[in-house]
Amino acid sequence: MTLKHFIERPVLASVISIVIVIAGLIGLATLPVEQYPDIAPPTVMVRASYPGASAETIQKSVIVPLEQAINGVEDMTYMTSSAAVGSASVTIYFRQGTNADMAAVNVQNKVSRATGQLPPEVTQIGVTTMKRQTSMVKIFSLYSPDDSYDETFLSNYLKINVEPRIQRIRGVGEVFTLGAEYSMRVWLKPDVMAQYKLIPSDVTAALAEQNIESATGTLGENSQNTFQYTMKYRGRHQTPEEFGEIVLLSKPDGTLLRLKDIADIELGSESYAYKGYTNGHPGVSTMIFQTAGSNATQVVNDVNALLDELQAELPKGIAIAHLQSVNDFLYASMKEVVKTLFEAILLVILVVYVFLQDIRSTLIPTVSILVALVGTFGFLAFAGFSINLLTLFALVLAIGTVVDDAIIVVEAVQARFDAGYKSSYMATIDAMSGITSAIVTSTLVFMAVFIPVAMMGGTSGVFYTQFGITMAVAVGLSAVNALTLSPALCAMILKPYLDENGEMRDNFAARFRKAFNTAFGALVNKYKHGVMLFIKHKWLMWSTLGLTIAALVLLMNTTKTGLVPDEDQGTIMVNVTTAPGSSLAETHKVMEQVSQRINGIPQIRDYMQVAGYGMIAGQGSSYGMAIIKLKDWDERPNKEDDVNAVIGQIYGRTADIKDAQIFAVAPPMISGYGTSTGFSMHLQDKTGGDLTEFYNIYLQFIGALNQRPEIARAYSTFNINFPQYMVDIDAAKAKRAGISPTSILSTLAGYYGGQYVSNINRFSKMYYVTMQADPKYRLDTESLNNVYVRSSSGEMAPLGQFVNLTRVYSSEVLNRFNMYSSIAVNGTAADGYSSGDAIRAIQETAAQVLPKGYGYEFDGITREEAQTGSNTVIIFGICILLIYLILSALYESFLIPFAVILSVPCGLMGSFLLAKMMGLENNIYLQTGIIMLIGLLSKTAILITEYAADRRAAGMSLSQAAVSAAKARLRPILMTVLTCVFGMIPLVLSHGVGANGNSTLGAGVIGGMIVGTLALLFLVPTLFIVFQTLQEKVKPLEFDPDPQWAVRAELEECKNEKEEE
Repeated sequence: MTLKHFIERPVLASVISIVIVIAGLIGLATLPVEQYPDIAPPTVMVRASYPGASAETIQKSVIVPLEQAINGVEDMTYMTSSAAVGSASVTIYFRQGTNADMAAVNVQNKVSRATGQLPPEVTQIGVTTMKRQTSMVKIFSLYSPDDSYDETFLSNYLKINVEPRIQRIRGVGEVFTLGAEYSMRVWLKPDVMAQYKLIPSDVTAALAEQNIESATGTLGENSQNTFQYTMKYRGRHQTPEEFGEIVLLSKPDGTLLRLKDIADIELGSESYAYKGYTNGHPGVSTMIFQTAGSNATQVVNDVNALLDELQAELPKGIAIAHLQSVNDFLYASMKEVVKTLFEAILLVILVVYVFLQDIRSTLIPTVSILVALVGTFGFLAFAGFSINLLTLFALVLAIGTVVDDAIIVVEAVQARFDAGYKSSYMATIDAMSGITSAIVTSTLVFMAVFIPVAMMGGTSGVFYTQFGITMAVAVGLSAVNALTLSPALCAMILKPYLDENGEMRDNFAARFRKAFNTAFGALVNKYKHGVMLFIKHKWLMWSTLGLTIAALVLLMNTTKTGLVPDEDQGTIMVNVTTAPGSSLAETHKVMEQVSQRINGIPQIRDYMQVAGYGMIAGQGSSYGMAIIKLKDWDERPNKEDDVNAVIGQIYGRTADIKDAQIFAVAPPMISGYGTSTGFSMHLQDKTGGDLTEFYNIYLQFIGALNQRPEIARAYSTFNINFPQYMVDIDAAKAKRAGISPTSILSTLAGYYGGQYVSNINRFSKMYYVTMQADPKYRLDTESLNNVYVRSSSGEMAPLGQFVNLTRVYSSEVLNRFNMYSSIAVNGTAADGYSSGDAIRAIQETAAQVLPKGYGYEFDGITREEAQTGSNTVIIFGICILLIYLILSALYESFLIPFAVILSVPCGLMGSFLLAKMMGLENNIYLQTGIIMLIGLLSKTAILITEYAADRRAAGMSLSQAAVSAAKARLRPILMTVLTCVFGMIPLVLSHGVGANGNSTLGAGVIGGMIVGTLALLFLVPTLFIVFQTLQEKVKPLEFDPDPQWAVRAELEECKNEKEEE
C-alpha cells in the first residue's frame, strides 16, 4: 500500500482525518481542566489537641512520641511538626506519585502505635489523621453586612449548615473554619467553691454521674402481658438552666448545693481564639483544602455551586464573600491562551497565503492545523492528561510546526506546476515521491526530542512530559495528515496556473504571484552570494560557530532561573505579627488599623481580616492575617494595578504601624506547595542545644541573608521573646500539708486551663462542656492566692503557698523539621532576581554563617526547584544525542549529522539572548520552548542536507550541490520559520492574565527561530561540504544512475553556468 493509494482514494484519506477529529472532540468533552498538572507530593497531616498545655509540654508529650512512630513510613520524603499552645500538628510529605490513600493508611497505622504513650487528655479528644494538601483551593467568608449577627452565630451557622455539606464534596480534604463551635461553658467561682470545700474535680465527678446517656431496658418483655414498654432515661442536659440544677452535695441541714450556686453557666464558644471581620463587618472565614490527586478546578466548581444554592437559604442579613479561588486565575488565563491560539492560527494562515498566493493552496495547510490540533485532545484523554496551561501552550507552539508538513507538500506540488506539469494528479504523485522520506525523517526527529524529556522524574518531569508529549502527538498527527489527506486534497483542488493554451491567467492572484516571485527571485540571488561567501571563506563559518557557542555558555550562566513565573492571580495574603505576648484584643486593634489603611486602595474588591491566626505561624494570639481579593483583571489593566504594585501600596500605607511586623505576599503559582510565593526553608539545630543559642544563630543568618541583593526580605514568625511563667511546685511543703503535687496541678488545670469535662447534644450535633474559672478570677499572679486546693484531711489551702512562678521568655510555637528543632524562614526574591538566584544566595549564606551542628533544608516548591536545577543540561544533551543517532542511521554516516547538529547552538543562543533582553527568567516555559527549537531547527537543517545529498549523488560538485539545495529549500524554510514566528507573536505581546508565562515561552521560541534560521541558512551548506568531504574519504560516493527530473534540470543549469564561465 503506497501513498499513491491515498491520492487515488480521497474518501479514504478524508475518513482517516475525520476519525482523528471525532476522537479529538470526544476527548475535548471529557478532559478535566486545571491550571497545572497535579504535581504536588501527597501530604498527610496528623493533629492532636491538649487544652491549656504550653508549646514545650506539647512537644515533649505529644509531638516526640508521634514523630518517633511515624518516622520512616513508606515513601516519605520529609516531615515537619509544630507545637503551639494547646495544639500539635505533624505534616508528612510523600514522594511524587505515591498513592495518597495508602500514605494516609500507613501513617494511621504508625500513629496508633504511639497512642499508648500520649497523655489521656489528648487521646480523649482524639488524634486525627487526614490526607490533604498544604495549599488552599478556595477561601470564602460568611459575614453580616448590617451587623445583625455576631461571630459566634455565623461560625456555628457555618459549622451546622455549610461545613458538613462541603465536606461531602469529592476531593475536599479539609474544611477549616476560623471560628469556634458552641460549647456549654461552666464558669467556676473559686471563692464560693472554697467555702464549700470543693475543687474542680468534684464538679467533673458530678457531671460524670448526672449528665450521661444510659440504657434502662424494657418493661413487660418475654411475658404474657398485652403491652411492653421501653424505658428511656432523659439523658444529657441541654440548656444552661438544666445544668444549673445538677446537685453537687447535700448539706447537713438537708439543703442542696447545686452547680448554679458555684458557677455561671452559658452556651458560649469552645475557644475564644479568633476575632474575624469581612469588609469591615463581623465575619467568619473558611478555607478549603483539597486531597492529593483531586482536580482543584472541579472541587472549586462544586463548592461554588453549593454556595450559590445556599445563598437562597441564608437568613436575612448574612452574605457570602468569595476571597480566593484557584479558578479565577485559571479561567482568565485559559481564556487568554485560547484567544492566543486563534490569533496564532489566523496569522499562520496569512503567512501561508502570502507565500502560496492562492486561496486553494492555503486551504490545505489550514485543514491540517485543525485536524492535528483537535486530534491531539483525543490522545490527551487517552494518556490521562488534562487540559492545563502546559498542554494549551504546547498546542499554541505546535501551530507553527503542524503547518510545516502540509506546507512542504503544497510547496512541492507548486514547484512541479512551475516546471510545466498540466495534471494536478501527476504533479502530486511526483512531488510526494521526492518528499515522503524527508517528512517522515523530520517528524521522527522532532518527536525524538520529546522522548527523553518524558522520562524525567520529579516535578519538572511532569511538566515536561505533559508539554512534550502533547507537542509530539500534534506533530505526529500532522505528519499522518501530510501523507494522507494533504496529497489527496492537492490532487483534487490544486490547479496549474496556466490555462489550456499555456497562457498565464490574468487575475489578482496571478499578478500578485508575479510581483512576489520577482521579489523573491532577487532575494534568492542575494542569498546565493551570501552562501558562496561562507563556502569560500570557511574560517568565517568556524569563527561564527565559536562565538555563538561562547555567547551561549555565557548567557546560560547569567540568565536568572526559576521554576514557573509568578503571575498576577488577583489575591494577596497579608501576614501580621504583633509584639510577643500581645493579647487577642491587642492584635485585633492592630488588625483594625491595618484594615483602615488598606480600605482606601481602589483596586480592592473584598477583604477579610482575622486576629488569632497567621498564614505562616498558624494559631496564636499575637498573629493575624488578611486576605485581599482584587477586582477583575479587566477592571485593572494598567501596570499600577498589578498585584505587586498593590503589595507595594500595602507596605507604603502600613509603614507607620509601630508594633507589628507586616508581610504581604501573593499566593503560590502551583497549588499543593505551601501558602505563599517566594522561598521557604528551615534552619535546623542538630546539636539538640539551647533555644536561645539557636535563636541567636538564626538572627545572624537572617541578618546576613537580608544583606544579600538577591533577597527582597527574609523573615520568620519565630520569636523567643514571649513572656511566660515557669510553674514550680514545692513538693516538700505540699507533702507536709498532706497534698499530692498532682492534685495541685489538676486544680491549676481545672481553674486556669479550660477542661473538656462532658458532652451535650444540641442542633443535631454534639458539643463539649468546658469548665474554667471565670475570667475575672484569673487575671494575674496574685489570683493564685484566692484559689484553693483540698488536703487529705479535707482542709483548704491557697495554691499560692505551694506554687512559685518565675518570669521566663520562650517561644509560643515550636517547630521541628525531620525530628530536629527548626526555625522556618520565608521570603521573596528581589526584583530582577529569580527564585533560582535566591536559592543560591541562601546556600552561600548558610555556608558562611552557620556553625557546625546547624543545618538547613528547603521545603515545598523551593525544595523541588533546588533539586531540579541541574537537570536541564542533561536533558538538552540527551535530546541532541538522540537526534544525532537517528540522523546517523538515516544518512548511513556518523559524520554528516554534525552538519545538522552544529547549527543548533545558534538557535539556543538566540532564545537566551531575547529572554535576557526582555528580562525574563530561564524557567520551565523557556526550557520547553528550547526543546521544541532543537527539534524544529534540526528538522529544517535535515531538509537542506537531504536535498544536498541527493544532488551530490546525481553527480554535481560539492559546492554546486550545497548551493542548489540551499536555493531550492529557501522558500519552504522561510515559510516554516515565519509561520512559527508569527504564531508566537501574540504570545510575546500578551498582557493581562498570565502574561509572564506567555511572553517567556514566546520570546524563547522567536529569538531562537530567527537567530537559528539565519545561522542555519548560511552555515549548513558550508558544514555539509566540510563533512561530506570527510565522509567521501571514509567511503567513496556511489552515483545515482537515475536522478529525479528536478535534480536533472538543475544539473543542466549547472553545466550551462560552467560553460558560460
